[in-house]
Amino acid sequence: MSLDWVLIRGSGLVAYALLAGSTIWGLLITTKVLGPAAKAKAITWFHEALGIAGVLATVVHMVALSLHDYISFTWAEILIPGRSDWNPTATAFGVVAFYGSAIIAASFYVKRHIGQQAWRAIHFGSLGAFASALIHGLTAGTDSQVPQVSAMYAATGTAVLLLVIIRVSQEMAGPTRSRRTVERPSPAEPIRPS
Repeated sequence: MSLDWVLIRGSGLVAYALLAGSTIWGLLITTKVLGPAAKAKAITWFHEALGIAGVLATVVHMVALSLHDYISFTWAEILIPGRSDWNPTATAFGVVAFYGSAIIAASFYVKRHIGQQAWRAIHFGSLGAFASALIHGLTAGTDSQVPQVSAMYAATGTAVLLLVIIRVSQEMAGPTRSRRTVERPSPAEPIRPS
């Protein structure tokens, strides 16, 4: 097994793990499963860092693919969905996952310019980017049959699915009410002389 093949496989698995970690971490923050600790700036920063690291690992994966002689991907095949001769559908899912992840990571830096609503809409796309990366890993990854890799895909897929179910159920329940109810004093009835 050549060193470049190990780099291709390793960087792909690392990129997936980082994207999955960022997606799960983001869902933990928005579902508030972590409780009040989820509001800490360091927690949000870690989510951002995982996403950016995932994009960088994907770039390493893409560069390694461009240098590999056995399949010999061109940059057009690497950057344009469906252009690859080798497993075009599986490769297209990887390209879509890369673009989605890159846009989402970049959105951290333009949030104040685009506003909270647009930023949240872009972040909603992280579910599509995660699903595309998972499908790419399962269908194009040569390590999908390795038990540890299969377990990683199953665990991360299940975690994201469960957290999405929690998030959707929270949204369907509507805004949460404060646990403390403020008891308003009833207006005093005027005292009438007898």
